[in-house]
Amino acid sequence: MRITRSAEHLSVAFSVWSLLRLHCVALLCLMSLPVRTDDACPSSCSCARDSGTVTCLPDGGDTDLPADVPTWTSTLILKGRNISTLPQGAFTVNGTELEMTTLSLSYNGIQTIEPYAFLGLSRLHLLDLSHNHLETISSRAFHGLLELRSLFLNYSLSADAATQLSGALSAPGLRNLHRLELAGNQLKFIPMERLDLYNLHALVLINNSMENIGSENISSLYQQRRIRVYLALNPFRCNCELEMFYYWLKNSSQCQDAERVICREPEARRGIPVEKLRGEDVDCMNENLEAVSYVFLGIVLALIGVVFLMVLYLNRGGIKRWLNNIREACRDQMEVYHYRYEQDSDPRLANVAV
Repeated sequence: MRITRSAEHLSVAFSVWSLLRLHCVALLCLMSLPVRTDDACPSSCSCARDSGTVTCLPDGGDTDLPADVPTWTSTLILKGRNISTLPQGAFTVNGTELEMTTLSLSYNGIQTIEPYAFLGLSRLHLLDLSHNHLETISSRAFHGLLELRSLFLNYSLSADAATQLSGALSAPGLRNLHRLELAGNQLKFIPMERLDLYNLHALVLINNSMENIGSENISSLYQQRRIRVYLALNPFRCNCELEMFYYWLKNSSQCQDAERVICREPEARRGIPVEKLRGEDVDCMNENLEAVSYVFLGIVLALIGVVFLMVLYLNRGGIKRWLNNIREACRDQMEVYHYRYEQDSDPRLANVAV
């Protein structure tokens, strides 16, 4: 009987030991699996949780956006990752909004920004898209950026993207935009429908292809005194069409680099700061009067010529007689000179005289 009970106890113990082993193995397998939490740092990125900064640099030619950005991220920096397209909700984590306030996407070769690309970033304050190759910008690209204060698009826009940007900037959520930088994009116009629709404090248009900024924009600048504009390194054409801009530059302190706003044309004024020009240099009335004066002078000279020809025509008979009389008088005089010459040259007449 005792032997039977001992065997039963050993059997039960062995079963319990087997179950424990299975549980341990299962636990070890679970622990060995890669577990991803919302607080983990994405691969190929470095994270500084104290400052809330996540920095993702190139890693083996990675072209994807980082997956599962930590929810505590306040600043996300992506650089050199060859991201061609920003799709809808590119920075949304499982459909939840992030607390991100700064997003830097410079030097990523971005070509296309699709609608609602920044969905879920309603608290974003600064967006940097500088030094990319933007060809297409959806009119709803910046939808949802309700608290955006600074937008940087320096050295990024193609001609098509510059045209499309006007529609993208008309998004209602950008009414609180304070700073817009568009330097180095070969812009010939300001890609904004109306400056007074925004709460702009700084507009950077350095190193573009602007010959003028337009009378409507100047009128808006007069009304929006808080705006500070940067316009250096643009090829301004300093003719009378620049008159309104010239007087705004002279009488306003809104242009922060006025001393570097230089004339490119005409040749006679090249290199001269616009604010150093004289009023008559850009006075359309003076240019018009000068043109009219030349035309009037030409008309007067033409009339004088016509009158002179008419006088000649009406007195053609008298002029003909006068010319005949002169010709006869000249011929008589020549005959006298000829007769005297013959006498002086004859030696016989000279001997008689002696």
